[in-house]
Amino acid sequence: MVLEYRSNALGDDKVVTIYAGKDKVSSDEDLLRYAGEDVWVHVDKLSSPHVYIPIRDLPDGMTWESLPDSLLMDVSQLVKAGSIMGNKKNNVTIIYTPSSNLLKTGDMDTGTVSFKNEQKVRRFHVPERQNAIINRLAKTKKERIVDHEAERVERIKEEGRRKRLAANERKNSDLEIQRARKAEAAARSYDNLGQKRGTYSDEDEEWESKQKEGDFDPDEDFM
Repeated sequence: MVLEYRSNALGDDKVVTIYAGKDKVSSDEDLLRYAGEDVWVHVDKLSSPHVYIPIRDLPDGMTWESLPDSLLMDVSQLVKAGSIMGNKKNNVTIIYTPSSNLLKTGDMDTGTVSFKNEQKVRRFHVPERQNAIINRLAKTKKERIVDHEAERVERIKEEGRRKRLAANERKNSDLEIQRARKAEAAARSYDNLGQKRGTYSDEDEEWESKQKEGDFDPDEDFM
């Protein structure tokens, strides 16, 4: 079972899904196993829900490293509220990282994770609980039974589609650049051709200006 929330921290027209496991025994472990390229969020050094922000919901160009404070505050308030100890404290630190950076080995306790690269872990400070944010998100809460394997397959297909679309856009852009360069080269070629056959160059004019009256002109008909 997965809990879903909808955040409008980026604007009503840019709603972002936030989701978490309902319990750590099954839901959190399933999310750890099947999470794609999402952003994983947790209270630092305290027990808390494993909360995720899907990368696919973010506006174009936004990455896990450029998440705005408004969205981080929404998800951090959810994580803090779901932590027994964290909810009682002020000045809580939240950590977040790409789910691909999570490390889970067989000898770890249920719900416990580590990181492949500590340099890819970011921190966000939460001074206190903000009930206005919690209440706003609570109104959007939904429980959903998830077929994690089916969603994983669909996610892979969607990621492949986006990569192909991006590759096609790059290819079309490269073709446009090549066409423009060819057209520019052709235009220069025609300009040079016209100069040689139909126009006077600066050198021609300079040569003529130096000719004395009555000098022989080799280009003049001589009959």
